[in-house]
Amino acid sequence: MTDHPRLDKQDTPPAAEDSPPAWLDELTPRQIVAELDSYIVGQDKAKKAVAIALRNRWRRQHAPSDIREEIMPNNIIMIGPTGVGKTEIARRLARLAGAPFVKVEASKFTEVGYVGRDVDSIIRDLVDVAVNMVRDEREADVEEQAEAGVEERLLDLLLPPPGQPEQRGEGASVRAFVVGPSGPATEQDVAAEESIEERRARTRDKLRKLLRDGKLDERTVDIEVQHAPSIEGMMMPMGGGFDGMDFNFTEMLQDMLPKRKKRRTVTIPEARRTLLQDELDRLVDMDEVVNEALDRTEDMGIVFLDEIDKVVGERGGAGPDVSREGVQRDLLPIVEGSTVQTKYGMIRTDHILFVAAGAFHVAKPSQMIPELQGRFPIRVELEALTEQDFVRILQEPKNALLRQYQALVAAEQVQLRFSDDAIREIARIAADVNERMENIGARRLHTVMTTLLEDLLYDLPDAGRHEVDIDATKVRDRLRSVMEDDDLRRYIL
Repeated sequence: MTDHPRLDKQDTPPAAEDSPPAWLDELTPRQIVAELDSYIVGQDKAKKAVAIALRNRWRRQHAPSDIREEIMPNNIIMIGPTGVGKTEIARRLARLAGAPFVKVEASKFTEVGYVGRDVDSIIRDLVDVAVNMVRDEREADVEEQAEAGVEERLLDLLLPPPGQPEQRGEGASVRAFVVGPSGPATEQDVAAEESIEERRARTRDKLRKLLRDGKLDERTVDIEVQHAPSIEGMMMPMGGGFDGMDFNFTEMLQDMLPKRKKRRTVTIPEARRTLLQDELDRLVDMDEVVNEALDRTEDMGIVFLDEIDKVVGERGGAGPDVSREGVQRDLLPIVEGSTVQTKYGMIRTDHILFVAAGAFHVAKPSQMIPELQGRFPIRVELEALTEQDFVRILQEPKNALLRQYQALVAAEQVQLRFSDDAIREIARIAADVNERMENIGARRLHTVMTTLLEDLLYDLPDAGRHEVDIDATKVRDRLRSVMEDDDLRRYIL
């Protein structure tokens, strides 16, 4: 097991412990809701609940140290049909806080003893997300320094250091590298009065300019690349004693085997990418990255448990119902607070925020086992989307569906415009199909828009058009045949 060194909570200096973490944005609940409004239409109750939960984390960091560990997160259950914004609320909340976030489907897990994923993998995935997040932040901080180091290493490859110079008499000439107008450096006889160091410095400066201008991208250089040995096909002793450890056994074995170096001839752009990663690996202290990632996971991690209603049913049943209740009992220790072993070290789940969501069409939240119910004290019911909500969803969010299609069409140098009556007609059709068939919420807009613009997107590269205007008449004409035929509507929309 490759645990990384980590400072314990009690080893932290008092001044550092009393200050809130630097990554936690000090957003008020109203500011959080305003940010969520930029991407999600409606669902004010759910936004308010998650905004309070996030702000409470900031408040906990400012609480006295003797009670800070006693303040538990307010886990939330979101109840509502699919496509109304449950997942998007949790994902945007995590981005606002700069917090590690993982979305998992509860139906993918099985209780201990059945074939399937174990619930501890949720926390292991969350830690992996946190490590990658912190590493990306640290790499961004040193990116300029790493690029400067890569440039120097490329110049060393293009202009290798000279050997020991020969002793020459007065007036003799020497061989030196000179950059010609075409770019490549060539050896020429030059006067010996000028020192080799000065000529090399001038040649290096010329190469640097050519390198920055991209005029040397066709040149090739030899670099050393490390190759991790492949363990594919090797026998894995996965018998007794490996229960709960197989998740990182392969990676641990790869770290133990010696890495081989291989020289490769690559172009300048490819060498730059390879050398840049080497420089970033050298500049970023992974021990510090892991320490911060573990702390961020424990204090700021958010787990979104989707389809929680799929593991809820009448208690005391037989067959698959037993497995459902078993999943709930396996989830309980993680939600209420336990310690999970990961490849980076031990993680306490006491202060991780769990947001569960489900449609609860068949089962009810009250049918969850009582212990798990008690760990989700806040329940929020999300409202089904109306036709007017669809109109707003098409226009208002920063990532609105109309803006997405306009950006796609703009790649063909075409301007796509929708009239107001076209937008209302699209929303009406989506709401009508949701009412006649299964209600899939805002996702119905994707099916309607895909069918509406299918011919346009297919013909656009060859059509030679620069402007496309869509009004309500075009929407009705394009979708009339689908809407009037029950079978077509069922399978297309």
